[in-house]
Amino acid sequence: MGDMREAMRDVKRALGEMRKQVPSEGKAFSEFMDAVLKEGRLDVKTKELIALGMALTARCKYCIGIHTEKALAAGATPEELWEVAMVAVMMGGGPALTYIAELQKALQEFAPKVA
Repeated sequence: MGDMREAMRDVKRALGEMRKQVPSEGKAFSEFMDAVLKEGRLDVKTKELIALGMALTARCKYCIGIHTEKALAAGATPEELWEVAMVAVMMGGGPALTYIAELQKALQEFAPKVA
């Protein structure tokens, strides 16, 4: 299993435990995430690209993985993800720049033909 998939699996496991321990909060969080990321005035691809940029500036490895995977599934290209990464670096500076390594790992796992 790849590094990014393993990180995503670990967080998903922890989120499952959260839903077990605090079910109403866990359910509310999941419903909120689903509501925000569904098609609306912005399409899903755009929302996932925004989420990826935010994940890079927040330096969240799991978030980078999940939003890379979801952006690709929504039709984004690796080139678009790299452009988002550059906007994130512009806004987040050097710390965000170091997390493009996580984007590269995610692309290698989720878009291996082009990464």
